[in-house]
Amino acid sequence: MPKFKITNAELAILSLVAEQAVYGYQIEQIIEERGMREWTEIGFSSIYYLLNKLEKKGWITSQMQNAVHQGPARRVFSITPNGLKFCQQESLAALSEPRASPSHFQLGLANIPLLDRSEIINALRHYEDTLIHKKKELELKKNSYGKGIPAHVKALFDHSLQLIEAEITWVKKFILQHDMDE
Repeated sequence: MPKFKITNAELAILSLVAEQAVYGYQIEQIIEERGMREWTEIGFSSIYYLLNKLEKKGWITSQMQNAVHQGPARRVFSITPNGLKFCQQESLAALSEPRASPSHFQLGLANIPLLDRSEIINALRHYEDTLIHKKKELELKKNSYGKGIPAHVKALFDHSLQLIEAEITWVKKFILQHDMDE
């Protein structure tokens, strides 16, 4: 069984640097374009913290690069050979072994006995509406790539969309069952 040596956020950042040399704000743009916050927790303010952490571990390097046009120089990050090897290793581990991810929603489910049935139904209907909205947003982001969407980015969108669709289906069944139990 693989042992994970890196957080999801660190692996996400490392993999973006492995794709191409990038600067911090560019990473934020890619995260937004790809809807990555749907499946990993990377706050805008933590990007540089994570980049510095990965650099200290020797997995990436940085250098200052003068801006092409007016503006300040930028710190550009590139992956090291050890970083690439480690990223590949951890990516294979991530693909081969499910990893439990804590869910705020599951905490809510665990506390259902403390709640009023009508409040539960209302909350779950709101949750379903939010999922439907998220699904539409992700579909728009995916479609914005057009036919030029890289295969791995398409796979990320497709996986996220399938998970959301499965969750919508589950919530609908749960609401129906909960309404029938009354």
